[in-house]
Amino acid sequence: MLVKKPINILIAEDDEDDKLLIIKAFQRTLPKENVICVADGEALLQYLNRIAPFDQVESYPLPDIILLDLNMPRKDGRTALAEIKSHDNFKKIPVIIFTTSNHKDDIEVTYKMGSNSYITKPGSFEGLVKVAKEIENYWSKTVMLPV
Repeated sequence: MLVKKPINILIAEDDEDDKLLIIKAFQRTLPKENVICVADGEALLQYLNRIAPFDQVESYPLPDIILLDLNMPRKDGRTALAEIKSHDNFKKIPVIIFTTSNHKDDIEVTYKMGSNSYITKPGSFEGLVKVAKEIENYWSKTVMLPV
């Protein structure tokens, strides 16, 4: 039987309240998982490229999954997704769009750009916990992630 290692989840989220609720939801469902948040797409790319303050590999491991908000300052989710999927070292990392937008164009464009899933943020904490459980079940227990 294959033993799954804990997955590292990197969340790009600019809204402080959303960030706190998302972290709390994942802590309920994935207590052993490594959940790291950055404030926007610019910080996300700095993290992936190991640019300070994210240059310590032990403290900032490469993520197994990225949760990406679309509407953020400095560098939005669409631009960050395009950069991730065009980079040989990062394009294999699954990217889940996790946003309030349910616009058809956003869904279609981000899938065309290479996102692996599109989830509209639920409006309640219980909904966030449910989504966190679904993400954990699928991405940690069901599928095989690239090494």
